[in-house]
Amino acid sequence: MELTALVFLPAAAAILVLLLPARQEHLAKYVALAGSVAALALSLWLFFSFDVDQGGYQFTERREWVDLGAFNLQYFLGVDGLSMPLVVLTTFLTTASVLVSFSVTHRQRLYYALLLVLATSVLGVFTALDFMLFFLFWELELFPMYLLISIWGSGRKEYSATKFVLYTIAGSAFMLVGILTLAFSASTFDIQVLGQSSFQDTVLPLSWVFLFLFIGFAVKLPMVPVHTWLPDAHSDAPTAVSVMLAGVLLKMGGYGIIRMCVTILPGEAGDLSAWMAGAGAVSVLYGAFVTLRQTDVKRLIAYSSVSHMGLVLLGVAALGNTGMVGATYQMVAHGLITGLLFVCVGLMYERTHTREIARLGGLARQMPLIATGLVFAAFGSLGLPALAGFIAEVMVFIGSFEEFEWAALMAISGAVLSAGYMLWMLQRVVFGPVRPEWNGLTDQRHWWEHSVVLMLAALIILLGLYPPLLTDVINPAIDSIVLRVGA
Repeated sequence: MELTALVFLPAAAAILVLLLPARQEHLAKYVALAGSVAALALSLWLFFSFDVDQGGYQFTERREWVDLGAFNLQYFLGVDGLSMPLVVLTTFLTTASVLVSFSVTHRQRLYYALLLVLATSVLGVFTALDFMLFFLFWELELFPMYLLISIWGSGRKEYSATKFVLYTIAGSAFMLVGILTLAFSASTFDIQVLGQSSFQDTVLPLSWVFLFLFIGFAVKLPMVPVHTWLPDAHSDAPTAVSVMLAGVLLKMGGYGIIRMCVTILPGEAGDLSAWMAGAGAVSVLYGAFVTLRQTDVKRLIAYSSVSHMGLVLLGVAALGNTGMVGATYQMVAHGLITGLLFVCVGLMYERTHTREIARLGGLARQMPLIATGLVFAAFGSLGLPALAGFIAEVMVFIGSFEEFEWAALMAISGAVLSAGYMLWMLQRVVFGPVRPEWNGLTDQRHWWEHSVVLMLAALIILLGLYPPLLTDVINPAIDSIVLRVGA
């Protein structure tokens, strides 16, 4: 029952938040924080209880759910070395998102309830072992994300929220066709069974099924050219939603490609690996070049995410242990680093009410702690040694270079560009001459803001200095996938 408790703890906290009387709405943030911290504590207990020598799925829970005659839908949860780190990442960033939302004053009960439901939906995606249950959790996150952006966002918030939903639903339509094709062929939605099946006489060619599933996950990753929803969503979303979006929702795409596309259809993954490597390299380069042209800090970080998530696709395309472990490590590292970037930019925006790079400058003098957090996250993003981003990128480059030298070289060029745009941003936002309009600003405001910055920074250092904390967990799961690909 541990995974059920973990998945639905945020949802239970959301119900408690909604049940608060209107006169006690100010307590919503504390209930939300208690629920998110409880989920974080449980996920950490599961992480350190995870047996890295056992292999396979652990903490599994299986119940019959819906009898469809030919086959049944199951309530089937479990985690392995691929999903366990992403589960902990989700609970950690949920707690961080709740903390940075403490300044929200508008419709607090609904806001925190939606944030917690979003956490439940993402945790469900990472733990579901029934394909239809996976799909239901995948779709559930649309509801809270749409409302969080359209109600508490800024700018063209309704447009951005609608664009996000339309892109995701379009990708999900392709995904659903692929799911049903595999399920009717194998007479099950069980992801474990599907991963061991040899499909015969499918309604659609398996290469088509692979592409249909891949499109659904590529939209969420996001991969060029189905990435254009991301900068708009980030630009107009509140800070906490940007943290969740960049930190965990994008990882649903990378996780789906490894768990579903590569594991269930390894032959097709091998046939299309060069195409995936090219798409990943193009995303890395395109995202980097477009980032250089941005004038809004949030859009700059959003496009940098397109570039960095291209590395995930490149690592997966190598279909080897080093590349896929690097891709998984990159998902966790990117979640922490980009989460810290958005936290710092959000805190700056609360004080300056602008994200235009041309209007900012010299903020290190007024807001030293926030500016230090932004510098730290930027160095992590550009791959500075001893930080989590460096380990992830090196593993991806080594793993992909063995199979696709040309794609790896393209991606390395994108990594060089990332140093350029991050240092350019820091020079204009944090350093430079002090602008008179920012005199009197300070970052000495609330304890929770400093706590989030310090916690994220500490984890980025920890994963940069001690990679075995994650790689020892990830390796067995990736080894089993690589064996299936090579079979």
